[in-house]
Amino acid sequence: MRPKIMAALNVLAPNKALEFKNLVAATDGNLGAHLDTLERAGCVAIEKLFVGKQPQTRVKATRAGRRAFADRVAYLREILDGGGDG
Repeated sequence: MRPKIMAALNVLAPNKALEFKNLVAATDGNLGAHLDTLERAGCVAIEKLFVGKQPQTRVKATRAGRRAFADRVAYLREILDGGGDG
């Protein structure tokens, strides 16, 4: 779930945020736990606000989060391309 969240955020401009309620197939509790983990790791910034009377949680990838995601993608590409010791 966390790579899926980071992938969705990574395609946005750095100053853009997403509201994840309908984007990923997860319960509110499950999504909240993953977002908390990403926030504690410094990968995302979370903004909670109200639109009208409806609560909304917007999430942005941080600079460190974008860098960590890019590093992970590069690592996976290396594995898939047969690089490394294996």
